[in-house]
Amino acid sequence: MRNIPSLKLLDYFQLHSQKTKQKQQYLANRYYNDGSNRKDAGFSLIELTVVLLMVGILAAIAAPGWVGFVNRQQVNKVNDAVLAALQNAQREAKNKKLSYSVSFQKNSTTQNVEVAIYRTDIGISTWKPLGTDVGANSDKLLLGGNLSGENIANTTTNSPVSYPLNASAKITFDYMGALTLPNNFGTVTAGTEPPGLKIVVAVPSSANSTSASSVKRCIIVKTLLGSMLTAKDDKCS
Repeated sequence: MRNIPSLKLLDYFQLHSQKTKQKQQYLANRYYNDGSNRKDAGFSLIELTVVLLMVGILAAIAAPGWVGFVNRQQVNKVNDAVLAALQNAQREAKNKKLSYSVSFQKNSTTQNVEVAIYRTDIGISTWKPLGTDVGANSDKLLLGGNLSGENIANTTTNSPVSYPLNASAKITFDYMGALTLPNNFGTVTAGTEPPGLKIVVAVPSSANSTSASSVKRCIIVKTLLGSMLTAKDDKCS
């Protein structure tokens, strides 16, 4: 009689052990909802190839749009820097009651667009890369304009804007912040106003790196008082 509880306890542990083994076997052999065995889970070589192919196609579609977006951002930043340089020279001329000039160039070594703001009577002392303070990289951009001399717009009607910008071209403000004399805002055609003095920043053409694409930004000095405006694309031609 005293062995009965011990036998029942032994039976209980044996039954529990058997159920545990059955449960473990079930879990090891059970199927996922999609019908594939747990041991066979993963991707086949064909599936990986298809995924990589799709990623490549999407990247090829998106890349030109992304490059275009980056180019437009760079052109906008450099154009803003051109405007800031002109406004700075005009402000210095007014504050110091002296003539100040702004010159631009494309550095032949670094290929960066550079600017110099200086007292006209002293001349250029240093050139500064244009747009670096706002994170712009101008070495892949073209610098152009319609200036043929100091405050003189090119009077050629068929192609007034040229690349690169004439090395002797500069814009000069007198002690009141107005344009110094002599000056010329370009040829006036019937029913239009003078084109003004243009400094143009452009993305190079994919076919020819020395010619501008349709993506352009520019600053135009429109009046004798030195009024400026920004323009884009066909307005900068």
